[in-house]
Amino acid sequence: MHIFIAGVMQGIRHDDQIDDQHYRVRIGKALNEHIPGIRITDPWALNPDSINYDADQARHTFLTMTKEAGRADLLIAYLPVPSMGTAMEMWEAFQAQTYIIAVTPLIHHWAVRFTANEIMPNLDSLLSDIENGRIPQLLHSLTKVDAPSLAI
Repeated sequence: MHIFIAGVMQGIRHDDQIDDQHYRVRIGKALNEHIPGIRITDPWALNPDSINYDADQARHTFLTMTKEAGRADLLIAYLPVPSMGTAMEMWEAFQAQTYIIAVTPLIHHWAVRFTANEIMPNLDSLLSDIENGRIPQLLHSLTKVDAPSLAI
């Protein structure tokens, strides 16, 4: 099983810095402890120096990671604030019928409401559901047909 950890990196910043990424460590640790044999894709772990990439390397990384979001069985999107990159990863995952859990207070934001299969209020709720077995059980039952459908 493949899990993609999406989430805010620059979010609403107006500079070239990155927000605290400790949430990724906490999510990855909980997943590895409670779901043996999973594969986690974490764009930050794969590209910790990305703010120093030149334009070509940054573009390649952005497009590659966005595409990878659609290859996962589960995408966990951490959005305490809006993130355009995470929204694009969610869209790619949605298009691929990947199950999406959004961890966010942004329950009325259309990009969240209409792509996520479920919305959790905060990181502690997600970690609790990983530790109590709900997310591991969900992951083992997932098929790509569980994603919400797009009716236009």
